[in-house]
Amino acid sequence: MKVDARRKVAFLALAALASACSAGPFKNGFDLSDATVSSAEIVSGGPPRDGIPALDAPRFVSARSAGVPRDQDRVLGLSHKGVAKAYPIAILNWHEIVNDQFAGEPVAVTYCPLALSGVAYHARIDGRPVGFGTSGLLYNSNLVMYDRETLSLWPQLMNRAVSGRFKGKSLKPLPLLHTTWADWRQRHPNTLVLSADTGYHRDYGRDPYADYAQSRDPYFPVKAQSGRYPPKEWVLGVEVNGVAKAYPFTELAKAEGEIEDHVGGKTPWVRFDRGHRTAAVYDPDGTELPGVVAYWFAWYAFHPDTAVFQAGREVRP
Repeated sequence: MKVDARRKVAFLALAALASACSAGPFKNGFDLSDATVSSAEIVSGGPPRDGIPALDAPRFVSARSAGVPRDQDRVLGLSHKGVAKAYPIAILNWHEIVNDQFAGEPVAVTYCPLALSGVAYHARIDGRPVGFGTSGLLYNSNLVMYDRETLSLWPQLMNRAVSGRFKGKSLKPLPLLHTTWADWRQRHPNTLVLSADTGYHRDYGRDPYADYAQSRDPYFPVKAQSGRYPPKEWVLGVEVNGVAKAYPFTELAKAEGEIEDHVGGKTPWVRFDRGHRTAAVYDPDGTELPGVVAYWFAWYAFHPDTAVFQAGREVRP
């Protein structure tokens, strides 16, 4: 899905057309007649199913190899089962899903450029390993994945299938850090990094979403909106015992680097690094918990009842 200044008008027109023509139950070959959300709110993002190809046989190189990211480049970092891997955003912009393994365990690493959101999941459903692809559809301007076993649809920020045989099933997220390559490499000197040798011909040196990131508003419709923060304010979104809370980066920047908070009856710690523009959440014992860095509009669209951290006090949107 290429986004630049010349295509912005086309994207806006496509969003309007998708919204106007989305009453039918079949889109991109997926049956939405049993969806738990309105089929009218699941719209085409432009590409067909698998038009943005997931990576099913990812290759990795060492942190010392030539051609690895530059220090300031953004990556999603995952440390699991004693293995650390970095996934450059420059590659994820063009593929959005990496079906990977950690010590033999299937893991799906996903990224939605329209929502800024990176989420990693245990890729098992009912104990069976599953692979995921891109549906070409969006819900709340967010990636909608599908599993290849049943063609069930999974909005990324919902962590739950909304249609198909797996409807109502949930995916278990893993802690994933959205940070700079320099920061991840310092934390994990022996990390592997996803290679640009993907088997696809893509210009990984070009950011197809550069102009989108600089624009104020999302290009596709969202169900719920809040004007408390700019739509593309970066936030750390956290769910604890079913309670959602957002930590806007502008608020975290006003506080000290580490904050003890109260969410869902727990007392997690949030650590913010202004220099690397990253934030993560931890148990009091230091265990990292799943959280997601995303645009404010995307977090709010999926969590309209979210609490919001403000330096010195807590408010509701």
